[in-house]
Amino acid sequence: MTASATRTGVVHLAERAPQLAGAEMVAALVPPPQFADATFDTYRADPAYPSQQQAKDLLQAFSGSSTPAKGGLFRRAKRPELKPGVYLDGGFGVGKTHLLASVYHAMSARRKYFGSFIEYTALVGALGYQKTVELFRGADLLCIDEFELDDPGDTMVMTRLLGELVGSGTRLAATSNTPPNALGEGRFAAQDFLREIHAMAASFQTIRIDGTDFRHRALDGHAAVLEPAQYEAAITDAAAAGLASDDAFDALVAHLARVHPSRYIRLIDGLSLVGLRDVAPFADQSAALRFVAFIDRVYDAQLPIRATGTSLDLVFPEEMLAGGYRKKYLRAISRLVASTLD
Repeated sequence: MTASATRTGVVHLAERAPQLAGAEMVAALVPPPQFADATFDTYRADPAYPSQQQAKDLLQAFSGSSTPAKGGLFRRAKRPELKPGVYLDGGFGVGKTHLLASVYHAMSARRKYFGSFIEYTALVGALGYQKTVELFRGADLLCIDEFELDDPGDTMVMTRLLGELVGSGTRLAATSNTPPNALGEGRFAAQDFLREIHAMAASFQTIRIDGTDFRHRALDGHAAVLEPAQYEAAITDAAAAGLASDDAFDALVAHLARVHPSRYIRLIDGLSLVGLRDVAPFADQSAALRFVAFIDRVYDAQLPIRATGTSLDLVFPEEMLAGGYRKKYLRAISRLVASTLD
């Protein structure tokens, strides 16, 4: 445990200026804390949805971790030759990230990496394309959680990067960023993925996973809002046991523009709780997207959020929700609601 993780007191994120070298950024590409111990054994397939067990069997074969149990997908047939990439297509909360982390942990590999799509594109942005290729060249496995298609430039960069890596022997495993409660409309599906990465489509085998959200969290729930006195008490209590942050919402949003997204993970280093005062709706889409990337890191670290002002699920105006980044905002809303209710 690091010294920062054992500190107590209050810090202001708007005063932090984290630095992260390229090698450190790559070394940080591991499954988030809640999936640090994820395995195929701890993935509980729902018998009501056979595709979950079938996905588990196929991914076990892909990772080379074990032979599927009797009655599994390959019980009667010779195990098929698998492609260098697998893509998990399914709804929210059916265990895609758990299975992706299980692949990471199960595969015997000298060099393997696990990160969100945003983390990989942020790395390219921070280091440059060629340097990123050099850092990953020779890797045995890249796991990409929440592959996104709403930015054509990022999609082209990632497709090119993955093509170079597959050509040198790297295997790939990816999931989509399907938002909660997206029953068709606006849903990221396998055909979208394969169409947009057409140059790489032949390298991927699609695995469909059906099911219901095991977390049973509704997108239309509201994030908890505290009165000022409640907020002060929450920050005081958290600061007595660990390190809590306390920032005015507009100050943090402004600071995020000065910190590269690849360093957001270091921005929250050592925290046990994030505090935001006087939350208000966004007027600028660039600021909103930076906040989404920040919340992804907060959620991955399983940090609770305490806030005053506007409910955090209402910070993205209707015109933003109706635009091309709708799926990102929906995912962020779900995560904000969950983080304020922890």
